[in-house]
Amino acid sequence: MAGTRTELQMIKMSEIQSQEVAWLWFLFIPYGKLTIIQGDPGDGKTTFVLNIAAKLSKGEGLDSKMKLTEPLNVIYQSAEDGLADTVKPRLETAGANCENISVIDESIKSLSMIDERLEEAVIRKKAKLLILDPI
Repeated sequence: MAGTRTELQMIKMSEIQSQEVAWLWFLFIPYGKLTIIQGDPGDGKTTFVLNIAAKLSKGEGLDSKMKLTEPLNVIYQSAEDGLADTVKPRLETAGANCENISVIDESIKSLSMIDERLEEAVIRKKAKLLILDPI
């Protein structure tokens, strides 16, 4: 359709102002960018990200170099596991402060990757980490 085509716009790299990367976890998880935890089924990806969420929710660093001054808010969305029978028990086992971990209610409408509620939730909760499991 000719009417829906977006006009091509180009930017020269010489016009781009270089910036430093802001890190949540130095060299592993940058702020405001996509990080993918990849592996085969059963490798422990969900356990890994839930442990990250648990530590951040308590204000704990993820390694000896990471110093947090306060607990961080996290949004965790699971498309595979039940919240009551799987996700919350795993968070509790990891020692999470569940007051600082939220889930977007999908009881009325399921989320999509382009759902405006994702951004709204991050802003409302001032979340420093959004986990979509699996992506």
